[in-house]
Amino acid sequence: MSFFKKLKDKFTATTDQASEKFKQGLTKTRDSFAGKVNDLVARYRKVDEDFFEELEEILITADVGFDTVMALIEELKMEVKRRNIQDTKEVQAVISEKLVEIYRNKEEVDANIAMQNDLTVILFVGVNGVGKTTTIGKLAHKFKSEGKKVLLAAGDTFRAGAIEQLEVWGDRVGVDVIKQGAGSDPAAVMFDAVQAARSRGADVLLCDTAGRLQNKVNLMKELEKVKKVIEREIPGAPHEVLLVLDATTGQNALIQAKTFKEATDVSGIVLTKLDGTAKGGIVLAIKNELDIPVKFVGLGEKMDDLQPFDAEKYVYGLFADLVDNE
Repeated sequence: MSFFKKLKDKFTATTDQASEKFKQGLTKTRDSFAGKVNDLVARYRKVDEDFFEELEEILITADVGFDTVMALIEELKMEVKRRNIQDTKEVQAVISEKLVEIYRNKEEVDANIAMQNDLTVILFVGVNGVGKTTTIGKLAHKFKSEGKKVLLAAGDTFRAGAIEQLEVWGDRVGVDVIKQGAGSDPAAVMFDAVQAARSRGADVLLCDTAGRLQNKVNLMKELEKVKKVIEREIPGAPHEVLLVLDATTGQNALIQAKTFKEATDVSGIVLTKLDGTAKGGIVLAIKNELDIPVKFVGLGEKMDDLQPFDAEKYVYGLFADLVDNE
């Protein structure tokens, strides 16, 4: 059974809303990436070096990342030789298989939640303008809809309007925001937030932080201080440090990820605005080049359009037209 046939049996035979969201959210990337692959397959009758060179260009254009593309092309060449594939159409299924293999370890995708009756603390980092506050609001909605009691901590005390923006989301979702005045010490806000979360019996505390990357040294020291306060109050916390990146910035997002990885223990990525870019291959570059799992992806503007990342659903979104016609 071909890989596309397996995906069709898994996703198109069910009313899987998440799969449909990946399909809709990756429309721009699919139209660009899969469209170019389809055109390539139509123009070549046999799998040769010229075919692979053009495929290489297509993958780089989709922001899959140079190192990832080189490794992927080498693996494809070996697989084509091993299976004795002559028809270029058969290569499409092999590409999709290899993309899923980059994300083989599915256990690391889910958000790390503390044991039952314990408080889970999730710290959000990232530069200004990537959708950090919106992400926190949407995740608050997700956790609350799962029956968890959620609190938000307004740790971005320097950006004008950041506290108010988080409060808007708090009101919208129906969760309280722990805050101090503008310019306050973020670590002090986190201390208050942890105490409030404990006293109110909260299940999840979502913590916003400042994102002034241009002042990198001070920002990273600030993040370190915030983490120490949280860890002192709750050993083992924060349970997640999620780096929020804007998918529409492509390789710039990869540079941001490298910078934050050097400075703090990033445990996962939230990739926002994936629906707004044709360069959705950045998901693979982040995983392969930095070995940081993408845990959530933004696939639209709606409250439930922030979805847990799933490698097979992602590949289904990339090749949905081929899968549905299998």
